[in-house]
Amino acid sequence: MVAALITFALSHYFVLLPVAGLLWAGLVVLRNCGGLTREEAAGVFLRGFLFFGLGMSFLWNFVMHVFFGVAAARFIGWADSPFQAEVGFASLGFAVVAFLACRGGYELRLAAIAGPALFLWGAAGGHLVQIVKAGNFAPGNAGAVLWTDLLLPVLGFVLLRLAHPPARIGPGGVA
Repeated sequence: MVAALITFALSHYFVLLPVAGLLWAGLVVLRNCGGLTREEAAGVFLRGFLFFGLGMSFLWNFVMHVFFGVAAARFIGWADSPFQAEVGFASLGFAVVAFLACRGGYELRLAAIAGPALFLWGAAGGHLVQIVKAGNFAPGNAGAVLWTDLLLPVLGFVLLRLAHPPARIGPGGVA
């Protein structure tokens, strides 16, 4: 039972880590008992999303693709390839920028969401092609991973907008 839960958690990190970030943020906001403005509360949720949903998630993606490439490829339904390491190191870059953006201003936060958004939406397109052309319904190609590839960027952009309303974004992206 414990082994099954660990396996589930490790293979569904792309869902569980963003949820962990939102739960953390919810606890922080509740702890402040209404003492935060809407923008401040949204900023807490954005930081949780950046740290857990992007930073920790892409850090885990780096570890899996670089150090456990065979298992990662099998999960996606692909053969192992040298490109695994390239995806892993790109993921490491996204993770570092997301961690930095937790304390950064609007422009850094935008960059931390935009880069992974393009990667994830591109990956979603690749997953859809694999589903249609190759019938690849492996857990890492279809299902939850496909939906998170599509929806995580949307969540990131919504949180960014709520935390940094257009009227509050000044020169240099500082709110």
